[in-house]
Order: sequence, then C-alpha cells, then structure tokens
Amino acid sequence: VARRLSLRKHPECRSMAGGKAIEHLAQTGNRQQHTFRLPMQQYRNCDFSFSGLQNLVNKVIIQKEKEEGIQEGEILSCVKDIAAAAQHAVAVHIIQRTYRAMLFCIKNSILSSKNAALVVSGGVASNQYIRKGLQTLADVNDFALLCPPPRLCTDNGVMIAWNGIERLRAGLGVLHSTDGIRYEPK
Repeated sequence: VARRLSLRKHPECRSMAGGKAIEHLAQTGNRQQHTFRLPMQQYRNCDFSFSGLQNLVNKVIIQKEKEEGIQEGEILSCVKDIAAAAQHAVAVHIIQRTYRAMLFCIKNSILSSKNAALVVSGGVASNQYIRKGLQTLADVNDFALLCPPPRLCTDNGVMIAWNGIERLRAGLGVLHSTDGIRYEPK
C-alpha cells in the first residue's frame, strides 16, 4: 500500500519504511472516509491473508487518482485517510484472526487459560495502532501480551539472516559445500 501510494515521495515520509509511513500518516487521517471489507470473513479458521485487502485499497487509489486527475506515482490529497483506513482494516483482521487462534488453543487445551501469553514480534509488532488493539484483546481475555521494544521489531528476514550467521559461526546445520545449490533472491 505504501509503495502504491508513493509514500517515498511524501514530504513527511521520505526516509521511512512503508509500514512506518502508513502508521505515521494514519495518525492524522480519517479512517472512516474509506471502509475496506475485511479479508476472509467467510472462512472459520485462523489464517491471515492481505491480498484481497490490497486489491480493494488499490481500486480506491485508482478511483481517487481518476477523480483528482493525477497520474500513478503522484500523491493523493486523501493519502492520510487511505492510510488510516488500510491500517485499521489490517489491525482488525489481525485481531480477529488472533482471537480465533486464542480460542482454538484454549478449547483444544494447547494453552491454559491461566498464565497464557500472546507473543507478537517482527515488523507488525512495531505498529503502535496494531499493538494497542492486540493489547486490548489480550487484556480482555486474560492473556499477557509480550512484544519486544519497537526498535527490535524489525523485518523477520533480518532475524532469519542473523540466525544463519550465528549457525554458520557455530558450524551448526550449515552446508560447507555449495556445489550444486542454486541461489535466487526470492
């Protein structure tokens, strides 16, 4: 969404990563200006998916670009409202699906309802709006919410790479010969 909104060109967001830019702009946006249907409401499971939401946001952006007579890549006048609405939809989706997972774990005796904890990490845990929603969810259900400080909530890819470095240094589970292995960036 940040890329599609061209937030790198926004004067307030030039040095920010996409998620941080969305969060920043959403603080002063009106999320009620746009309502995005929540993903996967028809599925009674704990899965997450954001592709449908991304498509809905993209359609609104295209419509607004036409209305404002601007080209893709230019900043919309309603960029803060779209950021706020998209962030809210993502937060509600995460909270709903996490709640289902919590109920599933309790019902199936995977977790005790006493001293249960919800652990959130990675880039999404740095978003204060989402974190507040998850804190409310945890509080209402007598779960402890455990999150690293936001400065440590970075992209999981960095954590995986760091784990690889540590394993390489320790000589644990690392191939020493890369003959016949094909590397791809994605």
